[in-house]
Amino acid sequence: MHIKNMSLINKFIIVVKRKVQYNNLYHISKYSTSFNEKQDDPNNSIKKSVFISQSTDIFTNLALEDWFYKNYDFKNHHILLLWRNNPCVVIGRHQNPWIEHNSQLAEKRGIVLARRNSGGGTVYHDTGNLNLSFFTPRERYNRKYNLEIITRALYREWGIEAEVNKREDIVVEGKCKVSFHISGTAAKLGRPNAYHHCTLLVNVNKTALYLALEEKKDGIETNATVSTRSPIKNLIDINCHIQMDKLITAIGWEYLRTKALVLEDGGQDHIQYQKGFQYINPTEDWFPGLNKLISEFRSWEWNYGKTPKFTVTRVLDMVTRNNKVHRFNLTLEIQNGIIEEIKMRLPASLVAEDFSQDASVITNLRGSRYNHEIMENIITTIGCKTVTLSTSQNINKNNMIATQ
Repeated sequence: MHIKNMSLINKFIIVVKRKVQYNNLYHISKYSTSFNEKQDDPNNSIKKSVFISQSTDIFTNLALEDWFYKNYDFKNHHILLLWRNNPCVVIGRHQNPWIEHNSQLAEKRGIVLARRNSGGGTVYHDTGNLNLSFFTPRERYNRKYNLEIITRALYREWGIEAEVNKREDIVVEGKCKVSFHISGTAAKLGRPNAYHHCTLLVNVNKTALYLALEEKKDGIETNATVSTRSPIKNLIDINCHIQMDKLITAIGWEYLRTKALVLEDGGQDHIQYQKGFQYINPTEDWFPGLNKLISEFRSWEWNYGKTPKFTVTRVLDMVTRNNKVHRFNLTLEIQNGIIEEIKMRLPASLVAEDFSQDASVITNLRGSRYNHEIMENIITTIGCKTVTLSTSQNINKNNMIATQ
């Protein structure tokens, strides 16, 4: 494993010289061969690197994150991976995509859906959002430590007073002591490795975020994880001088100057022993097996097929030949994103005493992949009309986000 890691580091050095995306970082990769380290301090035996992905494809970046988690040895080398994505909605591992986002609108706007490997809620990404993944061995996993590095960087560079709340999200206080989220957080804990990743809202398109994350329950019943919605704010709205490149630099330096095992500032002396900033190019040549992971993250079987079992129910009105209206329920049972059963619960007035009100619908739609249109097509085919039932009062969701 150590030979593989050395090979990767050598490739990272080559890319640093290319100055591809964040052109103010290319010159700051530092390596030390000093023999003057204090061997009695365990913090000095652990090196740190800040890796910056050159991809803005969500499936590639999720695969890269998963590759490090599965293949890298973090015992003596902790990593902070920074990455950004083109517009996308990212759901948690145990969520239902048909509830968490407006799929029809997202498709029209070219916003792709991706399921990540960690739990938690749904988030919206675009290039105005910075993603941070902190990798360590499982026994050194420390979410609070990671978040405090971000808040320290914001204060050191721009004087922004952000804090980590009880849910371990980063918030800033607005008017009337209302807390606004600038970050959501989630984690993947395994053996031997773990990672904690979070979002940081810099200059996200909040209109697109709001529209894409519109809840669409549509009669769905499920035990899947449901997102918590919170008021949000972009960092650019707090301090107009914040730019993405400067933010990457500030957080990266704060990470490198902080000791690996304790939340203690080691200053410039500590930085000289770290491995610095490196651009990485997420390709199969650099990371053998990456293409297979990308295909898995991009697949329907992962993004939709991994959805926990759920049912979809519609209340329908059927008009008979004598103009009488009969109301009944139509229910689809969905397992792994596939329609397993279609049932109707008929009104008692249409069923003889010796027969059950529950009837199974015979159709070739069994075994089909579920989507919103299938239910509407069934209703149209049997000539019924959907009944719109009264619901609880809508909540004003402007400036709201479903947080990890």
